[in-house]
Amino acid sequence: MATLVPFSSIFRPTLIRCTNERRALFNRIAPVYDNLNDLLSLGQHRVWKRMAVSWTGAKLGDRVLDVCCGSGDLSFLLSDKVGCDGKVIGLDFSKDQLSIASSRQQLLSKKCFTNIEWVEGDALDLPFMDGWFDAITMGYGLRNVVDKHKAMQEIFRVLRAGSTVSILDFNKSNESLTSAITEWMIDNVVVPVASGYGLSEEYRYLKSSIREFLTGKELEKLAFEVGFSDARHYEIGGGLMGCLVAKR
Repeated sequence: MATLVPFSSIFRPTLIRCTNERRALFNRIAPVYDNLNDLLSLGQHRVWKRMAVSWTGAKLGDRVLDVCCGSGDLSFLLSDKVGCDGKVIGLDFSKDQLSIASSRQQLLSKKCFTNIEWVEGDALDLPFMDGWFDAITMGYGLRNVVDKHKAMQEIFRVLRAGSTVSILDFNKSNESLTSAITEWMIDNVVVPVASGYGLSEEYRYLKSSIREFLTGKELEKLAFEVGFSDARHYEIGGGLMGCLVAKR
């Protein structure tokens, strides 16, 4: 039976730093998060997530981390990659999201999924030892943390030398047409669909969060600033999404 993992010798307790409003938002959307992702992306988010996991180079037996794991999509994909002899840690600041991830783990009942443990924690103060992980993913999380530089520093710290992090999120495009399409979709598709679940205000924040996010070039620059030896940002999903792939 899957449960939220207690802190063991590799973990250290942390104080989670985020706005109460942002944590409350993710707790509220947790029950319908997966359904909305399928509806709003027409299922394409699953393709983008598989691409992000593939870019990490995770392999059988690896120890991997999924930061801001939400309901666990990337964690489950990582589990398939590392197999029963590997280890997956899914970390998030939302107890409700972790509870759903744990429930999905039980329902899916795939043998290798027993290698996943769920940890409530802070992306700005990862409770793990230096160089502990062979690969790291972060899906739709970097845009929402209060200190992106610190989050990248923490990822760099816990990632083993020579290993890769893959960070999937909305793409802040330099192209005015792509930006206009993104904002039109949020106003005319995302928010109206979310309103059917009583969550229009919760999804209205997307537009401002993308505007305040970093461009692909800025994300590459950030990765180099914290010490990564290589960093490339790929535009996917017709330029609506992006994935930063950085090697320590």
